[in-house]
Amino acid sequence: MNVLLWGLLQDAPLAAIRRELHRAGVEPLIVDQRRPDQTAIELATEATVTGTLRLPGRTIAIQDIDAAYLRPYDAQRLHGTANPHAAAVAEALIAWAGVTPALVVNRPSAMASNESKPYQLELIRAAGFAVPPTLVTTDPAAVRQFADEHGPLIYKSVSGVRSRVARLSNERAQSLDDVAWCPTQLQRHIDGLDHRVHVLGDSVFATRVQSADDDYRYAERPPMLTETTLPSQIKDRCIELAAALALPLAGIDLRLTTEGDWFCFEVNPSPAFTYYESATGQPIAAAIARLLTRAG
Repeated sequence: MNVLLWGLLQDAPLAAIRRELHRAGVEPLIVDQRRPDQTAIELATEATVTGTLRLPGRTIAIQDIDAAYLRPYDAQRLHGTANPHAAAVAEALIAWAGVTPALVVNRPSAMASNESKPYQLELIRAAGFAVPPTLVTTDPAAVRQFADEHGPLIYKSVSGVRSRVARLSNERAQSLDDVAWCPTQLQRHIDGLDHRVHVLGDSVFATRVQSADDDYRYAERPPMLTETTLPSQIKDRCIELAAALALPLAGIDLRLTTEGDWFCFEVNPSPAFTYYESATGQPIAAAIARLLTRAG
């Protein structure tokens, strides 16, 4: 059984999966982004993709890899532009991950939907979830009209770059003219209780998140995380959404309103699941390891 892990060894999700693979008796192949000099890849493309992956103390035909968990960081941010080998390794692994018949958690092509939040929101809507009224604009007047129509608003990043979700306060509204310089995404604020749902194939791990802040990830007081069970219809819809996005692993952000309506905000294709696992005891890493080892 050959399972590849690509990312930073100290990254909590990758480290957790590595531990679970060891418990299952599987010694994974590790491509450590901190040490790109330890990795060499050769690819050949014909009817199928073949090649060689060389790691410290081990060389393997790349077509013999059964499954992979990918959680890479931007190679240029890690190494700058002065390390072309690091960039070449990353490019080769991304190319391989796009075409290999092995199970990949997750393929870069599938993860790309998160690079445009408005685009992903349309995919979420198509899967049957309610989504907040949304505006992406560089027009301050359009923002004011949108606020008049929908009441309190939040704003957040349009791209996949992590950003803080914040309420458009009266103070921030004084700077609305700044949106003319950068496309900004705004949404009607939805009151309710946050839920993070991790989907792994047909398995679902749901966490209820109680916080007084608009973005509990940056709350001054730590949120209360509790394992919970979703209504069967919402659980099935989460599974269907992850499948529609071609994501074997997905972190889905939901909010339940006091009226009993479920809204979906976004789908994280590389979720930091250990934050929720450590708080609730849900065996998410073990489930990912089982998913990877079943692929062989």
